Amino acid sequence: MKNTIVHHEGAASLEVARTKVKLSHAIIKIGLDVHARTYVAVAQYDQLLPKPARRLAPREFVPWVEALLRAGHTVYVVYEACGFGFNLYRQLKRAGAHCYVIAPRKLDEQSTGVKTDPRDATTLCQRLSRYVDGNTRELAVIRVPTEAEEQARHVSRQREQLVRLRLKLEAQGRSLLVSHNLPSPAHWWKNQTWSRLVRLLPSWIRLRLQVHRPALLALQQQIDALSGELEAAAPADVPAGLGKLTTVVMTREICSWERFTNRRAISSYTGLCPGERTSGTKRVPGSVTKRGNPRLRAALVECAWRMVRFQPNYPPVKQRLAILAKGARATGAQRKKAIVAVARHLAVDLWRIHTARCSAAQLGLHNAETLLVRGEQKAERQRCRLTTHDRLNLDPLERGVCSEPNLVREPFGKSHRRFRLSRAPFRFTETE
Repeated sequence: MKNTIVHHEGAASLEVARTKVKLSHAIIKIGLDVHARTYVAVAQYDQLLPKPARRLAPREFVPWVEALLRAGHTVYVVYEACGFGFNLYRQLKRAGAHCYVIAPRKLDEQSTGVKTDPRDATTLCQRLSRYVDGNTRELAVIRVPTEAEEQARHVSRQREQLVRLRLKLEAQGRSLLVSHNLPSPAHWWKNQTWSRLVRLLPSWIRLRLQVHRPALLALQQQIDALSGELEAAAPADVPAGLGKLTTVVMTREICSWERFTNRRAISSYTGLCPGERTSGTKRVPGSVTKRGNPRLRAALVECAWRMVRFQPNYPPVKQRLAILAKGARATGAQRKKAIVAVARHLAVDLWRIHTARCSAAQLGLHNAETLLVRGEQKAERQRCRLTTHDRLNLDPLERGVCSEPNLVREPFGKSHRRFRLSRAPFRFTETE
């Protein structure tokens, strides 16, 4: 920065003269508070104090930044992620400015009880200044997806919105049936169920349900179309239990698996890491942080439960199978903690697979064809064992194991299907 200090006659001190400077090629940091109809911007030139807040219309902000860039300044802009998308970020990047989008946070750190748009913009400007100076912990910068990634991600999110709308309309119909003590099947609107249910309904309830039914059928048709589109984009070698639909949804929510450099980063992004409150000698472990992408977190937990069923030999599942298996004697809290741990391990393993650090087989994940072959081999071994078991269930005298007439079979253990030979003390007991 080149400062030209102009000394005026009668200047009381150098500080008075410093207020009249001509700035050129300065580094300008702008904190921006974004709203639908107006932007509130606070600019800081180099290391000087931030200037007063400035209100601009959305269409005026980008031309103002472009004018600063044409004047030879270096411009940094920061604003919080919000519901207005990332078009402003892309416009500023095309103009040549440095733009950062950060995760929303509490800007009134001192809890003064006063929160205004100029104060928020000033706080963002000061944090941006420290971030540019090298303190990278001042801002939680998020990764902005490309336009192609955002368009691909919108397909799965639109499907999710349609599913929620279908569930809402379906629940409204069921509530009408339940309130009048009528049968209320889960999918009452489907053709096969409706053909049987309509015979049991009064005419006026039938008319009310027919209002929702065309919309539900149309929603289901659109959901099936979107599901087919997503499944068609899935890779061929999906591990069993993950599912093609869930695999594509997780990949598109991540956008790029290469964005994470280590396993701690991907674990933190899922929000499945445990929280902690430590002070002095006191340590209180907390629940999961729930940071990051909630859609990814829900998909991972869903996949973890499917791993318990389809791949019980997957190492994280096998380690906790005594808690997660069906019929296991474990509390609900224990099962939740265990399934969250499995989901966290699964996220790390998927990151290793998609970044070619390991193969699925090396991590203990098998595809459906491998499990099918193993299932056939296991069924064949069970048939062989059943044949031997049937032979052992015969009377000892019939199968010629021994010729002593006082040896009998008796059940032992928890399962009555297992037998052993024992010597009858007094007389021969006929077997079944």
